[in-house]
Amino acid sequence: MPHRSLFARLTACSLLALLLLQQPAQAAETPRYKVCWSIYAGWMLWGFMADQGIIDKWAKKYGIEIQVEQVPDYVASIEQYTAGQYDACAMTNMDALTIPAAAGVDSTALIVGDFSAGADGILVRGNNKELKDLKGKTILLVENSVSHYLLSRALEWAHLSESDVTVENVSDKDLAQVWRSGKGDALVTWNPILADLRQDGDSVQVFSSHHIPGEILDLLVINSNTLAAHPELGRALTGAWFEGMRLMGLPNEQGQAARAQMAAAADTTPADFDEQLKTIRSFYAPRSALAFASSEKMPALMERVADFADAHKLLGSDGNGLQSLGIAFSGSRVLGSSAQVKLRFDPAYMQMATDNKL
Repeated sequence: MPHRSLFARLTACSLLALLLLQQPAQAAETPRYKVCWSIYAGWMLWGFMADQGIIDKWAKKYGIEIQVEQVPDYVASIEQYTAGQYDACAMTNMDALTIPAAAGVDSTALIVGDFSAGADGILVRGNNKELKDLKGKTILLVENSVSHYLLSRALEWAHLSESDVTVENVSDKDLAQVWRSGKGDALVTWNPILADLRQDGDSVQVFSSHHIPGEILDLLVINSNTLAAHPELGRALTGAWFEGMRLMGLPNEQGQAARAQMAAAADTTPADFDEQLKTIRSFYAPRSALAFASSEKMPALMERVADFADAHKLLGSDGNGLQSLGIAFSGSRVLGSSAQVKLRFDPAYMQMATDNKL
């Protein structure tokens, strides 16, 4: 009996030890993913959802963990995503094409959140009141970004070319400081930098994305291989996004409180943040996002963006990037090389959100 009792105790201890050893291993098996974003009216929701537990709620639903991080420098956030430090990143359509896709990272526009309709603009100093006055001027912007694209479109409107101006590259985190130091004759940027500088009262806005609706899209871009291997990540992110969007869009006190929190995170007032939201066409309902992402005009919009990128050798030094890089859209439509698709506008997850299947 003593021997049996000792054996039983030893067996119980062994089982307990085995269970204790297994628990950390099981916890380590929970898939973990990282998402990054930078300050912009259309992306403040990511930080808010992380703070409010909405991200965790949807992650737990699918048995995963999602870490949402803010990166101060917008371009750096995309470069870190491209380098594999993040699984998904908030970025524009052009930057998705010219940075990760051009670098060979197969990426999917999981969510089309909005398009800029005045959130990007051009400011000029002094007596320069019209676009034609840009001729011969030095223009500050983040080179090869959507700001550069906006400048190109503005110059088209003014019947000018880039050879008529001098472009000076400035990081978005330094742009306001450099402009306020007196450098440059004009500046191209986005909110909240644009809204902040406009309040100074010493410059005039002569052009904005309001003139080119739909051409600058704000997306959540995800690594296509990660999405294919882990569709639960796509489901969780999409579900969280549209829950957050519904909350942000509420006209009641609950919606006002949510927007006020985002305004504080963007270092601005609730009134100013609401004004910034008016400069983007947000898709508060998944049905609206789905309709835009699936529309017939998407390839034409992206072709214009791709032409700019190619002209600036952003898709390859030969200026023929679309011969070796493709952009896929719904309905099996492809712009460029169908054999080397590196950017995908796949509305599948927005369709699931529309159908309440997340």
